[in-house]
Amino acid sequence: MAFRALRPFSEEIKKAIGNKRVVIKPNVVLIYVPLACTHVDTLEGILEFLKSINKLENVVIAESSASAPTLEGFDNYGYFRLLSRYPVKLIDLDREPCEKMYVVNQNELKPNPIRVSRLILNPNSYVISSARMKTHASVVVTLSLKNIVFGAPIKDVGFTLFNEDIRFSDRAVRSKLGTANDKQRVHGRGNHGINYNMYMLAKHLHPDLALIDGYEGMEGNGPTRGTPRPHGVCVASTDWLAADRIGVELMGIDFDQVGYLKYCAQTGMGNADFNRIEIIGEKLADHIVQYQLPDNMDGLLRWQKPIH
Repeated sequence: MAFRALRPFSEEIKKAIGNKRVVIKPNVVLIYVPLACTHVDTLEGILEFLKSINKLENVVIAESSASAPTLEGFDNYGYFRLLSRYPVKLIDLDREPCEKMYVVNQNELKPNPIRVSRLILNPNSYVISSARMKTHASVVVTLSLKNIVFGAPIKDVGFTLFNEDIRFSDRAVRSKLGTANDKQRVHGRGNHGINYNMYMLAKHLHPDLALIDGYEGMEGNGPTRGTPRPHGVCVASTDWLAADRIGVELMGIDFDQVGYLKYCAQTGMGNADFNRIEIIGEKLADHIVQYQLPDNMDGLLRWQKPIH
């Protein structure tokens, strides 16, 4: 499905890659919950596509897992078997150079520094977001953009999340002494903060190519505690906002409820006008499935109102 979804963009993607390094960014949010993460078959479909356009000579698969050593997650999910078939490298972004960016929290509006992967920020990187279609208990949905925005901030080597609450509230996180995870700061201490930070970071941290795997999505209390949603769809676009817009539609979710994507649409970061998005392939209406929303959905809409 991934291969077929990418084929209509072959010439456009080949030209855009040029001599750049291709960085495939999977979603490996936790290293022990396969349903929450990018399936190895999806990565193989992307690699086969790159092979078909002769762009397989400078490709890496890179991630910073939210919870524990990234390469351990790669091993758990079978990514290492790709090395025997394709000339690719597997990279833990936590062990690579970084640059400084800034976010805010909604209780104290001042710049807070975070470390962000230089590989993702590098203009000579062609970044492919390989995301799984999921609901999210902090921002309603997680698709191609969120996969990049939360994968790029890094954590200290040795950081381990002892509590599985991936929303990273201060009381929930217990890590090894002396280690830190900069993804926590992006959450902005609340619903207003996280949506605003994602929107601001999206100006610099977004994919060049979006691929959303909905073969088996996650619904309910995603991104890590949801349940399987068999769907059988795959979305690809060189406009990441258009891809996420269609992903939201396929999940039966109101786009106006997704704060960070709404902000990105309002400021013209891509095409989010459903009536102006050309859909190649299957008829969208035939594949819309109503995903179960997170239990805390009422709280997720606080971004629509002023902070009191």
